[in-house]
Amino acid sequence: MLRPIIEIDEEKCNGCGKCILDCAEGALAIVDGKARLISDVYCDGLGACLNCPQGALTLTTREAAPFDEAAALSAKEKREGAGKSCAPGGSCPGSAARTLKPLAPLGGAQAAPVHSPEAGSVIAHLPAWPVKLALVPPSASFLRGARVLLTADCAALSLPELHAHWLIGHIPLLACPKLEDHNFLLQRLEGILKEGAPSAITVLRMSVPCCGLDRLTEQAIAVTGSKVPLKVYTVELP
Repeated sequence: MLRPIIEIDEEKCNGCGKCILDCAEGALAIVDGKARLISDVYCDGLGACLNCPQGALTLTTREAAPFDEAAALSAKEKREGAGKSCAPGGSCPGSAARTLKPLAPLGGAQAAPVHSPEAGSVIAHLPAWPVKLALVPPSASFLRGARVLLTADCAALSLPELHAHWLIGHIPLLACPKLEDHNFLLQRLEGILKEGAPSAITVLRMSVPCCGLDRLTEQAIAVTGSKVPLKVYTVELP
């Protein structure tokens, strides 16, 4: 049938992911750094995703299969469910929420390398577990009133002073907006804001355009009406 449907200009698209946040049907995904239409039947053609900062999305009229809302929402639920497969009570018992020891500044003997030339066990230096946003239950006791450090995976890895300067007094949560489902991450953030009621959130994002961790957090705050203070820091590539 001839109907309105989304069209994406790949040259203009920088993979920021805003359109994915705006699409309630889950018709879009980031693939190889670009927004893609997953299937014609998932797009309702109403254009909720058109508020693209790069002007990469437009509506066009062409032959396309009819919009199937049930199929779109079912596929979206399955994708989000895949992100929950290691949630507490699921198939991954290692993700059970645990409060560990409060972090203290590293110094003295602790400043020495925590590994040896030979393979073996090492001890985690973390205040809570798990640390992946997608695995942390919003009801986890360590979230209540906590100062949360929400960091992109690559931002955390790029900062050698992460433990000494950023983690002390914070509960760390890691996510990758480029590779993880935006809708699922947004729902998890909304749940944490409602149930955990953190006292403050600090976001560490990378300077690359596909890192929309700050936008996800801002949207979750807006949706929930939370008054939590938010600070955003961008880790620049040299």
